[in-house]
Amino acid sequence: MTDLDQLTQSLARNLKRWRGERNFTLDALAARSGVSRGMIIQIEQARTNPSVGTTVKLADALGVSITTLLDYDQGARVRVVPREQAVRMWSTEAGSHTSLLVGTDARGPLELWEWRIVPGDSSASDAHPPGTVELLRVTAGELTLVVDGSEHRVPAGSSATFEANVPHTYRNDGSEPVEMTMAVAVPPAR
Repeated sequence: MTDLDQLTQSLARNLKRWRGERNFTLDALAARSGVSRGMIIQIEQARTNPSVGTTVKLADALGVSITTLLDYDQGARVRVVPREQAVRMWSTEAGSHTSLLVGTDARGPLELWEWRIVPGDSSASDAHPPGTVELLRVTAGELTLVVDGSEHRVPAGSSATFEANVPHTYRNDGSEPVEMTMAVAVPPAR
């Protein structure tokens, strides 16, 4: 079984589990997430590998981290995630990428990310549920952070935080790669 097959199977199993735990019908999850009922069925049957955006929408609607939806093994008191098991979630041919390093659902989902954005690349995100907060620290380059249409420069060594319930974009307008670490805290589902 390839890594992609394992990821697809884990997502199918975990999506069914969390939908059941939340007592959401297919129609209820579709309405909450904006993902079609048919797509949810395909994901739960491991017949498709959804986009990062679709996976994030489903996780947000369920009130869990995407780590929880993609996790192969759940429930350990201490979980060490080796570098090679970090989940690559977004990448471009130019060399930009994000890796979900680790996450938890204690008191609401909490995720830790590693990002690399090459010059000229960007990654846009839809608004997350109200109460979602993102914190980031740039370790190389200068990030252009666009939150609800407003641009903010975040140079290496600087940090930023914002409420992520509005559209936001991470962009590299500079001449060297941007490297950053980001934490995302999502409120628990109600």
